[in-house]
Amino acid sequence: MVTIAAALAEQIVGRTMKIIPFSVNVMDGRGEIIASGSPERVGDLHPGAQLALARQDTVEIDQAATFRLPGTRAGINLPLTVRGEICGVVGLTGDPDQVRQFGELVRVTAEMILEQAQLIGELQREKRYREEFVFQLVYRTGISDVSMQAWAARLGVDLRLPRAMFVLEVPDVSHRLDLVLSQLHQVQSELAGRWPELLTAMISPGELVMLEPFVVAGAQMSRAQQAQQRLQELNRVAQHALKFPSTLSMGVALPGLDGAAASYESARQVSRVGRLRTPEQQLFSYFELSLPVLLSGLESGWQGEQLRQTLFKLKAYDRKAGTLMKTLAVWFRHNNHAIETAKAMHIHRNTLDYRLQKIGELTGLDLADTDDRLLLYVALQLSE
Repeated sequence: MVTIAAALAEQIVGRTMKIIPFSVNVMDGRGEIIASGSPERVGDLHPGAQLALARQDTVEIDQAATFRLPGTRAGINLPLTVRGEICGVVGLTGDPDQVRQFGELVRVTAEMILEQAQLIGELQREKRYREEFVFQLVYRTGISDVSMQAWAARLGVDLRLPRAMFVLEVPDVSHRLDLVLSQLHQVQSELAGRWPELLTAMISPGELVMLEPFVVAGAQMSRAQQAQQRLQELNRVAQHALKFPSTLSMGVALPGLDGAAASYESARQVSRVGRLRTPEQQLFSYFELSLPVLLSGLESGWQGEQLRQTLFKLKAYDRKAGTLMKTLAVWFRHNNHAIETAKAMHIHRNTLDYRLQKIGELTGLDLADTDDRLLLYVALQLSE
């Protein structure tokens, strides 16, 4: 049953009394006055409204009828209908012959206000429903897979499609938490207006996540370009409302309930790795950082320690200038092409050959051997 909140009833009274010269009352589904141009009447039962509710029709009360209905005043009472259901009554106090001409205007105005409030309430409930679904995908607080799948079906989310999680982060929210939250909610609202099907959720004070399908077919380069384009589109909308420094990261695209959670974790890792490697950048994609992100799991444990040992002597020798480490990084960046590497570093080819030879001596690895070269590359990625 539709109910009329007191604040909404007061809004009806306030708006209608600005356009008519009579006192207006709003009664609920029991006939109790919940807002009135005569505040002392709030809380009283209104016999005329109760009669209008019982008859489901307009009831006029003239001066003579007030003697038969104690507690009433002359006026007109009109049932309020929202979506085919009577939810209350609006009354105008005064001689029926004088207030009758305003009755329909007040009733229509009141019903429009109630309809709008009902729609806004439904949209807010739907928004919370969608947001809670995304929150549960990220944190999984004990809701069963069957329930989550039914939830997805209710929202029209096809879990068979690969979906990517985007994470918008404001790194430092300690000083202006209220303003950060306000701006992130504004970002969320603008994203919903631009892409209604985009699933979003605020999952921490400085973190807004977005989930949407992402095509994973095709070459890695093509996926990387699509990801970067989508990051730029989302970021343009976000930066319109967000005035604090932020990063936007995209995780791997995977299907299923577990895929969404994994995409979120990968997006967080993409953000961490991206900020460490290129702190001046703002947008980071798994499809551009997939290898260092995947390797980041080796940072702890004996495997990571053994990989770091590969560069121990090289770093010790290179401690001051860092020339050999820079040379190694540029060489890998240019796919081991000597001429392109020398050109990029503005050095002679012979100088490059000497440095590469020295790197091999210090690491004990053969740069012409595929396994040794891969081991060196992985160690360098962890080092970076």
